[in-house]
Amino acid sequence: MKRKFFIALLTFLMALLSGSDTAFAHCDGLDGPVVKAAQQALTTGNVNLVLIWVQKQDEGEIKSVFQKTLAVRKLSPQAKELADMYFFESLVRLHRASEGAPYTGLKPAGRDLGPAIPAADKAVESGSVKPLLKILTDALNDGVREGFKEVSGRKKFKQDDLEAGRAYVRAYTAFVEHVERIYETTKAEPAGHHAE
Repeated sequence: MKRKFFIALLTFLMALLSGSDTAFAHCDGLDGPVVKAAQQALTTGNVNLVLIWVQKQDEGEIKSVFQKTLAVRKLSPQAKELADMYFFESLVRLHRASEGAPYTGLKPAGRDLGPAIPAADKAVESGSVKPLLKILTDALNDGVREGFKEVSGRKKFKQDDLEAGRAYVRAYTAFVEHVERIYETTKAEPAGHHAE
């Protein structure tokens, strides 16, 4: 039962992050997984390390940009920096397109991505999901408790105080919709992260 709850909670929060307009950019960051893979590919000369981040139909373009980047980066430190950036941008642009998301440029390294994304990355790297589940469980519990407290605090109002009654209805509606979204999201299949 506990395992089922954690799986449902993780599914919910992953879907929430993937479908939310407020989800933070991750794959388009200079310190994100796509650029890290690109750096490793350039260091090793192995383009296959980045092809997993794009659709099959985009492999040819990435292979071409990769070969050009390898050739140009030998010219000078400035050429290397410019060529690498062109490769990163091309790769991230095609990766974002594969998600159905717009390319809005590379984001700087070191941005605050909140606690969930770094914890998810750490879970994948370490092989332990427990710290991530704690963050997600705490966030879920806090959100539901906050909404419940708001609606409970507004429940007892005088019948003739229409403004207080409307405030109760707004709090009640927000609480129930929040709970419904949580439940529906836990039942949905995990999706890609379109709105970064």
